[in-house]
Amino acid sequence: MLVRGYGRSLLGMAIGAGICYCAYRLLFAQRRKKKQRDRVGASSSSAGEKVLGVSALRYLHETQAANKPGNVSTSVNDLQPHHIAKLLDILATNSDSSLQEKVLITLCNSAAFSVNHDIIRNLDGIHIIAKALSSSSEQTKVNALNALNNLSMNVQNQELIKDYIYQICSAISLSSLNSEVQLAGLRLIINMSVTDNYHNMVADHLPYLLHLLAEGNNNIQIHTLKVLVNLSANPAMTQPLLTTKVEGSQSLTCLFNSRINREILVRVLTFAANLSKHLGSGNGHDLHANYNEDCLFNLLFGDSAPLQNDIAALFQYPDVEVKEQVAILLINLARLRQM
Repeated sequence: MLVRGYGRSLLGMAIGAGICYCAYRLLFAQRRKKKQRDRVGASSSSAGEKVLGVSALRYLHETQAANKPGNVSTSVNDLQPHHIAKLLDILATNSDSSLQEKVLITLCNSAAFSVNHDIIRNLDGIHIIAKALSSSSEQTKVNALNALNNLSMNVQNQELIKDYIYQICSAISLSSLNSEVQLAGLRLIINMSVTDNYHNMVADHLPYLLHLLAEGNNNIQIHTLKVLVNLSANPAMTQPLLTTKVEGSQSLTCLFNSRINREILVRVLTFAANLSKHLGSGNGHDLHANYNEDCLFNLLFGDSAPLQNDIAALFQYPDVEVKEQVAILLINLARLRQM
């Protein structure tokens, strides 16, 4: 069923690619130690590009000024636990979307400091911030997602944020294409998918992730691929990914092209290489299962998959990481052909 018609040429390319792959690994081993390969996490978010929620802090100051003038600093670095508690109280009890946005900016920036992660969690802050995801204000949703993204850098916080993964994925799928909500939501899912713990919670939204990969702009595509690379590194996600229905297959196959953005190309190759590595590897992923015609398996590894016609040409691409992923794919395609 798989990769028929290549015969000796594919095997020869695989052997040559394997030799080159070993040489590249040896030559660039030191470089690779400095860079994480398969699992990628997003950096922390800055709300308003480091613009502090001064208006929210001023609101706090005004509510306390009668008793303790000047007690509240206008610097997020100086926020004390009781300041954070008051901000969370404002967010939980005030329906003014403008004020909520400002409070969330301040909470987001305070959550960029690891010292505040436990404080916010112990004040029930994750639940309070997550409630803002239901807001009708797009900016409020973005600010809430950014705050949760910063909080997700803490493993204990992830245990609470996982309860909102479905809502986060729904916010991504229900928002307009290439919106700030989608970008902020993807950043959060990237962090939540660095470990295998919550991958199954994203499975229902795989078709929309592939839709974003096919139709999104470069920034959305790169962030979507970061999620997909994380998921594909988990053998347990191979079958859900390969059986996912693909719409706009031509848009996806166009990504395996030397003219595509390098950041997209290296990640889409890594995604495919991860899947090819797990396929037929004895982890319960049946190479000869009856896959639907319009699923990801047939797009990547089916008899007439465009990927198989174009992959060897990409070995001429002037980038070490691209060459490495191409080599892995060629080796795995040759292995799968023998099965």
